[in-house]
Formats: sequence, C-alpha cells, structure tokens
Amino acid sequence: MSYALADSATMIRRNLKRVIRYPSMTFQLLLMPVVFLLLFVYVFGGTLGAGIGGPTGGRAEYLNYVTPTIILMAITSAVQGTTISIALDMTEGIVDRFRTMPIARVSVLTGHVVGSLVQTVLSISFVLGVAVLIGFRPNASVAGWLALAGLMVAMAFALIWLSAALGLASKTVEGSSNVGLPLILLPFFGNGFVPTDSMPTVLRWFAEYQPFTPFISALRGLLMGTPIGNDGWIALAWCLVIGFGGYLWSKKLFNRESTR
Repeated sequence: MSYALADSATMIRRNLKRVIRYPSMTFQLLLMPVVFLLLFVYVFGGTLGAGIGGPTGGRAEYLNYVTPTIILMAITSAVQGTTISIALDMTEGIVDRFRTMPIARVSVLTGHVVGSLVQTVLSISFVLGVAVLIGFRPNASVAGWLALAGLMVAMAFALIWLSAALGLASKTVEGSSNVGLPLILLPFFGNGFVPTDSMPTVLRWFAEYQPFTPFISALRGLLMGTPIGNDGWIALAWCLVIGFGGYLWSKKLFNRESTR
C-alpha cells in the first residue's frame, strides 16, 4: 500500500506539471467557461433576465441564474482535459513504458484522476471569482457553502472517471477531443440557461430528466440560499452512477490494454 501511495503521488505530480508544459490546452479549457459567462451575461443577459425575473428581472438577475451553469461548464471543460491527457499517454507509448517498471499499476489512472480533480477545483474557483467580479452575489450560508463544495467535488470526481474511460476508449488524441462534446452541450438542453417550462414538450421532458438539470438546480439553490428539494439527492445519485460506471469502464479498458 505504501508503494502504491508513493507511486500515485509521483503520477499526480507528473500530471500537474503537464499544466505548465501544455499551457495552451490549459488556458483554452479555463477560458471557455469565462467566455460563455461574459457572453450570456453581457450579450443575452438583459433580454433573458427580463424573461426569467419578470418586470424586475435584468442582467443582474440573469447573472445569478446562469452562474451555476457556468460553474458546471467549468467542470465539464476541465475534465475534458483528462480525456485528452489519457489518450495522449495511451497513444504515445508512455503507459507501455510504465508497465515495464516496478510501479503500482493503479497509480497511472490515480495520477490522472486526482491531478484533474485539483485542476478542476482551481478552474471552479477562477470562474466563481470572475462571476463575483462582474456582480454575482451568492447568499449561501456556511452550511450551504460546505454542501456546495462537497457536491461540486462529487460531480467533478464522477465526471473525471467518465472522462478517463472516454480517453482510454479513444483511438487517437484528435478523436478524444471530440468524444466529450456531449458533456459541454448537455447544459444547453436543461435548465441551465432558460427554465424548462419555456421549452417544447419533448425537449422539456428530456431537459427535466437528464442528469445535469438536478446538478444545476442544486448548485443554484445552494449558492442563492434557496430550498433545493430533492435535487441534491438526485444529483448525488447521478454522481454515484456516473462515477462508479466510469470507474468500472476505465478499469476494464486499462486492464484490457495491459494484457495485450
């Protein structure tokens, strides 16, 4: 166990250094959620805010509404880097080299997952900081902030394992950059940017039952200090399903590659 922990720490360090060695990819994954935040607040926020908040709505109202969605998009953008990084390792042969060395096999994926989790937390903090700078004012209590932090980490951890599996399943690095695209698009087909009751019937049904809708509703309620009902438990259940499924899929793919 001590060797496995030491090897995992080495792999975590390796993957965090990748942030410095590939600044363009890191900057792109970090910048995209901020661009969406500024775009929707300053270009569409006045009109969409009036529709959401009625006569008293506006850009400030929409900023409070959309910030949880952008936080979720920061998570999905950051974990997309996991898919690319793992695909890069698998196609360049470095993992084959690791298998010839006396290191714990579990440390390879652990390094990617934990390293990506650290990067995701930093990305969330950056996006939240930008939102506060342009006028976002959360009303969360101390307990709300703790619950919010736990939920965001659980969401990130689950999506990272799914992204790890997608990276292992990708045949090329170029292909890996596209397989995570649904994670970026799903917030648009939920309650992230507009309420679901404004959608056509079929799309509204999909929006209400897809996994990102309870995520966004729970984040929005916790940030603004409003009741979240069952959304928190539903979001945690989705985290368990996605995370456990992604872990089993990743383990199966990685072990299959190891036997070749």
